[in-house]
Amino acid sequence: MISSSPTREAIKHLTLFLGALIVLLPFYVMLSYSFKSPKEIETNTGGFFGAQAMMVDEHCVALGNPRKDCEQRPVVFNYTQAFKESPLLRYMLNGVIVTASIFFFQVLISVPAAYALSKLQWWGRDTVFQLVLFSLLIPIHAIALVIPWTISVFGIFLMRQFFKTVPDELLDAARLDGMSEFSIIWRVMLPTAIPALMAFGIFSVVAHWNDYFWPKIVITGDRELFTPPLGLREFKGDADGSAWGPMMATATVIVMPLIVAFLLAQKKFIEGITLSGFK
Repeated sequence: MISSSPTREAIKHLTLFLGALIVLLPFYVMLSYSFKSPKEIETNTGGFFGAQAMMVDEHCVALGNPRKDCEQRPVVFNYTQAFKESPLLRYMLNGVIVTASIFFFQVLISVPAAYALSKLQWWGRDTVFQLVLFSLLIPIHAIALVIPWTISVFGIFLMRQFFKTVPDELLDAARLDGMSEFSIIWRVMLPTAIPALMAFGIFSVVAHWNDYFWPKIVITGDRELFTPPLGLREFKGDADGSAWGPMMATATVIVMPLIVAFLLAQKKFIEGITLSGFK
């Protein structure tokens, strides 16, 4: 049995450190591979940034006398190929449009539903909320095949938990001022729920920005409509292997907006999760 507080704290920090290593390892490999040549990736050499220049001009190689300007650092070649071989900026724009649209409709539905489940008294309210909780157990892709993403049971649950912390006196004051229930939702409840919305936004944007299954079903051939994860297929080979360097460079470009967004919103994210009852 652990008795001393310093020992418990040390174990906690060690556990968090090991968890951070496990989470960060794939990002380390992705970033490192985006800097390396194919040979260095295959042999797992070159350190983190890679050390070997790449021959990128086939004409120079065919001459048997390659010039110095026929060589590039892998980091330059991989990231150049990421934008050259696929319309990566177009894929990023498609991802923004898809994730922003989904989040907008999720908020449009989740906020009124959460308000009704937390602040209004009506027959069957608890039963409906139990159905919402049960829906969390259904695989997300099974739901996607019926009603693509517009109804988020997780969003309803999260917002409902947050709305339970809002004092009823605030709503009574709004009703005395003559506000309707819908006015209360959008003009009183929504502004108070910004931390919860930020938390829900992180979950929603990450899930749909990285989604591969549903876009692969509905986008059958038009390359201009690809979302970022589908764009990674541009560098996947079959018998001749995959272009791992450009693929990892593309993955790095795709994941960077999510990392930046989380770092900017992490305070509100933690606040929203805490106030919504996830402790």
